[in-house]
Amino acid sequence: MNETLDITDRTRLRRSHERGHFDRATINQILDAQPMCSVGYVIDGRPFVTPTLQWREGNHVYWHGSSASRALRNARDAQVCLSVAILDGFVLARSGMHHSVNSRSVTLFGSAFKIEDPAEKLEKLGRFVDGLFPGRYETLRSDHAQDLKATMVLGMEISEGSAKIRTGGPKDEEEDYDLPIWAGVIPVHTTVGDPIPDPRNIDGVPLPEHVQSFQL
Repeated sequence: MNETLDITDRTRLRRSHERGHFDRATINQILDAQPMCSVGYVIDGRPFVTPTLQWREGNHVYWHGSSASRALRNARDAQVCLSVAILDGFVLARSGMHHSVNSRSVTLFGSAFKIEDPAEKLEKLGRFVDGLFPGRYETLRSDHAQDLKATMVLGMEISEGSAKIRTGGPKDEEEDYDLPIWAGVIPVHTTVGDPIPDPRNIDGVPLPEHVQSFQL
C-alpha cells in the first residue's frame, strides 16, 4: 500500500497548491480527529448530502445511518464523496478579498459498500462506539436483532482523496501592510463541557471513566 494517494483530476488542487496533502498519515490524522462528516450521493440524477458520523479502520472509512434512509439504500456500489472539516480560526486581513479561515479538511471519493453480515456489522458498530468512548460498548445492553436491522453500515476504501490545510496569518498585498487596519487570527477551538446526566438515570449509577475523560 502506497503511503501517498495518487493525485487524480478530482483531487488535485486548482489553486493554493501548498495547502494540499496526499499522504495517508495526514489524511488519517484529520479523519481520526473529526468524527462528524458529510457524505454526498447522486440519486436519480440529483445530489444529496447527508451529515453523519464516520470512523476509520486502517485503510477504510465507515459511516452508519438508518436502513430506511433513501440515500443509504441507494449508496451501495455507488460513487460517493465523503468530507470532514475542522475550523481552527478566522483569518482577518486588510481587504475582504484576503480574509480566510485556518482549517483542516479531507475529501474522499470512492465506491461505497454495505456491510451485510450481521456479525461484522455488530463488530463495526462496537468499534464505532468504543472509538469515541473506550470500553463503553461492553457495558451496554446487547443489541436486539431489530437494532441491527434498522441500522445500515457503509464503508469505502481510502484510495482517492486529499487533505487541505491552512495555517498562519493573513496574506495581504504588499502595499496594504501600510494601512491602519487591524489584521490577524481569531483562533477557534472545540471544547467539551461537563457531562449532563439523564434525569431518568437510576440513583447511584456512577459516572463512567470514558465519560469523565472524554475529549476530542
